[in-house]
Amino acid sequence: MKKNSLAFFLLLLLATSIQAQTDEDAFEIRKIYDTALQEGQAYEWLRHLCLKVGPRLSGTAGAAAAVEYGKQMFDTLGFDKVYLQECQVPHWERGEKEIVRIVGSSTVGTQELNGIALGFSGSSGKLGLSAEVIEVKSLDELKALDPAKVKGKIVFYNRPLDPLQINTFAAYGGAVDQRVYGPKEAEKLGAVAAIVRSMTTKQDDVPHSGVTIFEEGQNRIPAVAISTNDADLLSSLVQREKVRVYVRTTCRQLSDKTSYNVVGEIKGSEFPEEIILVGGHLDSWDVNQGAHDDGAGVVQALDVIYNLKKMGYKPKRTLRCVWFMNEENGQAGAKKYAEVSNAIPEKHILAIESDRGGFTPRGFTTEADDKVYKPKLAIVKKWESLLSPFGIEIKAGGGSGADISRLKPQMGLLMGLYPDSQRYFDFHHAPNDNFENVNKRELLLGAAAMTAMVYLVDKYGL
Repeated sequence: MKKNSLAFFLLLLLATSIQAQTDEDAFEIRKIYDTALQEGQAYEWLRHLCLKVGPRLSGTAGAAAAVEYGKQMFDTLGFDKVYLQECQVPHWERGEKEIVRIVGSSTVGTQELNGIALGFSGSSGKLGLSAEVIEVKSLDELKALDPAKVKGKIVFYNRPLDPLQINTFAAYGGAVDQRVYGPKEAEKLGAVAAIVRSMTTKQDDVPHSGVTIFEEGQNRIPAVAISTNDADLLSSLVQREKVRVYVRTTCRQLSDKTSYNVVGEIKGSEFPEEIILVGGHLDSWDVNQGAHDDGAGVVQALDVIYNLKKMGYKPKRTLRCVWFMNEENGQAGAKKYAEVSNAIPEKHILAIESDRGGFTPRGFTTEADDKVYKPKLAIVKKWESLLSPFGIEIKAGGGSGADISRLKPQMGLLMGLYPDSQRYFDFHHAPNDNFENVNKRELLLGAAAMTAMVYLVDKYGL
């Protein structure tokens, strides 16, 4: 009887202790959200980055200015160490404004199309070029054609993002191969240029840029994206008549340049060898302010540090904030960071990247090496009850982020902040990805979610 009573007492004591611990964490996470929503600085930092620094394509003066701004901001926040990590980045220039124009159509005559050159596109020369358009829906459809039918033509890729996909990132992933690899494959068959339907779920007149990849030594043909409305127009014309399009691009590929990741860290008081990283990528395309992609991510990552310091929190583990350079067209910053970190080797127990826009956060996606993924996921899933009141779910799978995925060999857990995705591709790589299209509250909620996750992992480990 005494043994049973003692066992019951110990169980009761344990349950009381667990409940007290849960209550304490719930209180701290509420405090994190209060701090982030009332005092967070992400929105004001984003305002400066977008309106004062502006476009930040790798290799440009804007990217260099962004690095300097980042270094100055990090220096003001009381990190134990702030440094720039050198990397070599590509330097591509768009040149003069692109021209994409239907010429001599029996239906519409001459009509301008809303077009934009893809990153790493080649030049048409000052005079431009015109050729007949052939339409395909996929790379496989192109490769099945007789090369004689492609030679001297402009290949038009017109596969829309799948509107039935609720997750718009899945829709994007199912269509983006035609932008990334389409121009390269068209050139191999003798095409003189490539036109791609913009990678967006929205029906509008805004063209979306993004990287296209040519092989080393390959002739870089002009490669442009046109708006979804214009893609539908061009497609309807191609079905009824032979259509010629005039394309003029003056893009240039220049020598690589030296740039930098911006890194700041606070050394942990108990487990300094265990690193928790938060980050995003500092570069953007040259046609916009890079507000959602990925200005939102870098300022949210920095706000994690700001929020914890504002609360007087002393981390047990080393906290590191990284603004990565060159995610958009090369990932040189991510490669350099992983190369250095994996060689030491360091021990990132958690890395969180925000690179899906500054919209309302819905949760975190996850990945890790197969050897450790299930047990680490099980640990963080136990915290969902603390985060669900704020609309946060911890998802199995879904990846993390391009800048942190190379840290997987360190056997930590990698996470991506997952905001509501329905509006992201309205702005992605487009001229309208600007500061006025970011909602302050949504942005700060994302920073709060990241801060809460960092707090839990720092307190309990993985």
